[in-house]
Parts: sequence; C-alpha cells; structure tokens
Amino acid sequence: MVHEFQLRLSPEQAADLQHVRAHLVEEKGLGAHEITDVRILGRSIDARGRTVRVNLSVRVFVNEPATGELFPHTDYPIVSERPPVVVVGAGPAGLFAALRLIELGLRPVVVERGKEVHERKRDIAQIGRTHRIDPESNYAFGEGGAGAYSDGKLYTRSKKRGDTRKILHVFCQHGASTDILWDAHPHIGTDRLPGVIGRIRGTILACGGQIHFQTRMTEFLLQGNRVAGILTSDGRTFHGPVILATGHSARDTYRMLFDRQIEIAAKGIAVGVRLEHPAELIDRLQYHRSEGRGQFLPAAEYSYVTQVDGRGVYSFCMCPGGFVVPAASAPEEIVVNGMSPSHRNSRWSNAGMVVELRPQDVGDSSDALSVMRYQQTLEHTCWLQGGCRQTAPAQRMADFVNRRLSYDLPESSYVPGLISSPLHFWLPPFVGDRLGQAFRRFGGMSRGFLTNEAVAIGVETRTSAPVRILRHPESLGHVRLQGLFPCGEGAGYAGGIVSAAIDGERCAAAAARYCSTQSPKP
Repeated sequence: MVHEFQLRLSPEQAADLQHVRAHLVEEKGLGAHEITDVRILGRSIDARGRTVRVNLSVRVFVNEPATGELFPHTDYPIVSERPPVVVVGAGPAGLFAALRLIELGLRPVVVERGKEVHERKRDIAQIGRTHRIDPESNYAFGEGGAGAYSDGKLYTRSKKRGDTRKILHVFCQHGASTDILWDAHPHIGTDRLPGVIGRIRGTILACGGQIHFQTRMTEFLLQGNRVAGILTSDGRTFHGPVILATGHSARDTYRMLFDRQIEIAAKGIAVGVRLEHPAELIDRLQYHRSEGRGQFLPAAEYSYVTQVDGRGVYSFCMCPGGFVVPAASAPEEIVVNGMSPSHRNSRWSNAGMVVELRPQDVGDSSDALSVMRYQQTLEHTCWLQGGCRQTAPAQRMADFVNRRLSYDLPESSYVPGLISSPLHFWLPPFVGDRLGQAFRRFGGMSRGFLTNEAVAIGVETRTSAPVRILRHPESLGHVRLQGLFPCGEGAGYAGGIVSAAIDGERCAAAAARYCSTQSPKP
C-alpha cells in the first residue's frame, strides 16, 4: 500500500529520514517494520512564526517495495544525419533548445562566442586579480550563460509557459542533485552547475550535434525574407533555421538587429545596487532566533517588494550564504551580481535591490536601444566612480539612506575590492531616491535589516534584457523573417535558468514545425 502525507516537523526532525520514519510511526499509526521506503515529494521552510517548521510532503510505501523511478529519463536519438538547426548561444535557452531538437530528430549546431564552461572559469577568476574583462569570456558569455556562475537558482513562477518539472528532470539526468525535485526553491549551486553543463554538452555531441566555441555570430544569411543561416566573425557560415539565444548582454547583436531594421523594441528592466549583509544577521532576522540558522536550517532567504512613486522597488536574485561577483561583459563598465555555492555557507548574504525602469523613463520609448544605452551609461559611470578598475563603489546601507559618505566599509565577499563612494549623490535620482525610501520601509518590516553592517555595492543593471526581439505569439518565429526564432532571456521572453530553458524547448519545437514545412515533397 502507498500513502501520501503532509508533515510539519522541526528542522532537526526533517533533516533525518530516520526521524521522519519515527514521526510516521508515532503520529500516523504505521508499524515501524511495515514501512519499506519513504520518498520526499516536497519540502519548504515556514519561518513566519517564532518557531520555524519544515513542511514535508512524503510518499510512504507500506508492506511493498518502492516502485517507479525518482524521475523520468529522456531518450536522445542519434541525429548526425538529420537536418541541421543553428542555435546561437549555449546558455540554458540554447542548450535546452539543442536537447529538444535532438528529441525531435533534428541536428543542433550550437555556436557560442565564449569558451567551454571550465575554461571560462579561469577567465572569470582573472577579473579579481587583474581587473580586466575578456569581452568574450566572462560572467555573461560562455557555455552555460550568465546562470552558470551566478548562483544556479532554479526557482521560477513561469509555470504557464511550459513543463518546469521536465527541466528539473533533465538537470537530474545530467548529474544535478535530486533535491531540486522537491525543494520549494531549488538550487544547484555554482560549484556543481558547471559539471552538469559539461554533461549536457556530452549528450549533444554523443547524439551527433555540434558545438563550436569561441565562434561569434556577426550576420544572418538571408534569402529574401528567410533566414538560411549565419556568418561568424572568423568567416565561417552555418546553414539552417536559426534559434537566437544570445543572452541579455549581447549588445553587439542588438545593434546588428537594429542596423538591419529587424523589428525589436525597447523593454523595461530594473536597476539598482547589490546589497550585502552578514549571513548570520539575515539568519537571525528571518528565523527569529538568536542562534540564527543553527545546525539544521539552510542560510536564510528574504524577499522584499514595495511601490515608491509609481515604480516597483524589490529584492532580486537573493543569494543566501553567497558572494558578490564582477559581472561586466566589456571593458570600462562595472556590473555586480550574486552567486552561491551549493552549501550556501559563506559569511555573507546578498541580493539585488532594484527599481523598475520603463522605456518612457529614459527618453524616447520608440527608440529600440534607449534602455540599453541608459544601462550602458550607468555601468560606465560606475566604472569611473570605482577608479577606472573593477573596484566597485560602495556605501554602508544606513549611510546611503541618510545621505552620508561612508568613511570606511565593512569586509565584503567582492574579490576585486570596494571603494567608498557617495552612491546617494551620483546614482540617478530616479533610482537612488526610490531605493532610499524603500530601504527605510524594509527596515520597518524587519527591525535590524536597515543597518550600517550592510553595504550597497554599485551597480546592478543586468536584471533582464533591455530589448525585446519581436516574434509571433503562436509560431514563436520572428514577425518578418521566416526561419528565425528569437529565444530566451536575450530575446526578452524569459528571466532565469528554468524559464529560459522552457523557452528554448518551445522554440525548438517551433523550429521543428518550420522545418517540416520546408522539407521537399515526395
């Protein structure tokens, strides 16, 4: 017999399956020797009250062996002789598009401007030592995309766009911990995600797909109003319909689309700072316990949102037990982001604190590149304030709110270093004034959150793409060019690893339907 139960346990009980079994015996009346297996189906932490509880959904097998796999596996056929589809970009949208193309019997040809994920790690490490950005290999560009070294969070609200469970299953099939199948906020971690990405690459290659690293697309190959392939910076051509999955930082691609009069539109983003607290402080505040997380709880998360003068101000990409990283993709700019290893065990916790920005807020909303230019200008200003290095300008949180210069700064996880700077003075008032008001409100919601132990680090600007590449809502292809499928976060249709992966699968299916209409009739 199989039972499913909803349990509400202490953190210590939930941390050990033997304790879970004991609870089932005591509270549910099951015999200790009757329970053959217990599988966790869902897990979440309820820290709203003074006593923290863990909610578990479990499946219990009684007097019969456990049946069924933990997750279904996807079969990937050999496609080396099948028609090609070009995939531009090897982030989550591009990689999952490639896997889905293989499922559908097509051969993905992936073109990635950056390096493979492990080589890319060395270039990222150099930023902290040399303060130099490799414009083709950094936190934004390279195998795995921006998410590979920016935390590996898999939580998404985009459930209406596709099957989020399948995305998690594919990650597990390629080596991710099965914890992601039941955690309310699943997370792989930047220490483990590169290995998973490498195994996805292995599947694509073993099935006959191709991946070309350090290969940057520069132009489309056009035949009338049809995209027939791409031209790359080294003069090579790749033929086939094109899934364009470049990520949100490919400004040269946006300029190329704009110059070729391919329909794009300015899109709203959010900009602000990366706010870093001591992790133990956030643990105490969120868990309402003087001992903080203790032995059995993970580093605490938070989420804040408010409205200030008609614009949303909110926390973004919260990284408990994580690090602040230099995420610029070109020289003479500073961009900060956050990441966490799988154990989330650093001494700091951080989150983006950002203000909603709409195209009409930065000038001519009909100018498709206006938001991108604003974003770029703010990042260059930040670089100048940082001393023309990757040293990030920063200010203690309470000093920022009270418009005071910070004469010293707390220790930080940001490896290139911080420099004291009056963010309240040089941030655009549209952003800085709203952040200041929001910080006061958040401090009122959680006493102790507004503190000079926390530091605001400039600037957080890559929250999403500043451009949307227009496509048909039904076919997912471009509105004017047949055979072009703008995809994922870079096209303005996703935000985060899972939603980008879902969009990649959807665009692959749309490309397959397109290919079926182009096949010669027998």
